[in-house]
Amino acid sequence: MSSGTILAISGLIRPLLEPRLPKDLDVRWFMTKEEALEAVAEAEIGWFDMHEREAMAQTLRAATRLKWLNSIYAGLDFLPMDVLIERGITVTNGAGINAITIAEYVVMGMLNIAKGYREVVRAQERREWLQDSPGKRELAGSKALLLGYGAIGKLIKPRLEAFDVEVTVVRRTPDEGALTPDQWRARLGEFDWVILAVPATPETDGMIGASELAAMKSDAVIVNIARGAVIDQPALVEALQAGRIGGAFLDVTTPEPLPPEDPLWTLDNAHITMHLSGRAQDKMFIRSAERFLENLDKYLKGEPVAPVFDPRLGY
Repeated sequence: MSSGTILAISGLIRPLLEPRLPKDLDVRWFMTKEEALEAVAEAEIGWFDMHEREAMAQTLRAATRLKWLNSIYAGLDFLPMDVLIERGITVTNGAGINAITIAEYVVMGMLNIAKGYREVVRAQERREWLQDSPGKRELAGSKALLLGYGAIGKLIKPRLEAFDVEVTVVRRTPDEGALTPDQWRARLGEFDWVILAVPATPETDGMIGASELAAMKSDAVIVNIARGAVIDQPALVEALQAGRIGGAFLDVTTPEPLPPEDPLWTLDNAHITMHLSGRAQDKMFIRSAERFLENLDKYLKGEPVAPVFDPRLGY
């Protein structure tokens, strides 16, 4: 790889990268969308994560010479997949970067619901000394169905097993004890917890609808740390309102932010955590910077980078 390679990188990550970048690189730092559109015009390598997803999509379209796109995000379904495919851009995403904290969030949510901790917090705010626990469930001995066994799912399973939860995994690749994508629906009624950790793809869009909710146990709890679109949200609201399932722990919703008037806010059996699971830690940027620098060294040597996001599959 020749020297003078042009990189377009968000200035937010600059303090962690700049001192460690090879000196012969031409780095175009930016802070605004306008600066990004200018910076990527000649860039071969881009890392232009922004809060506004449409701005990221516009920046990608403007990066006509891009060969490698890096992102802190694991899910990149908001980017134009056709552009990535047509231009043959190599994409590395943030798969696994936030897996630890998201797995911890799943355990937290399940414990919160099992022990009725929301009511405990409310009692403290009222300065009321409760005489009994509002939550009587134990994780030990319960059964969880885990849909999705990527970086996050692989960390959720052992953490729940440490609480003596029996975890059944759904995965594409046949494995002893696991269910395949065509088997899990028939078994829904067996589980106390249904945990969604799948990637956002056309195949997973709306995979939990009215029929799946109806097949669940009446006290089952659904946990979604995937994407809001994985669940038919109106069907979920109806099931929660009618008490046909026990509850829902939702780190993701449709849309985001959830409008103040949405009925999900009003339901005591819905727990909404505003897509904070991946942000509940202070190592995200450090891990991302380390991974990028390792990949950059490989890229400049002509070696494969990882983890690679496949725009044809959506993950």
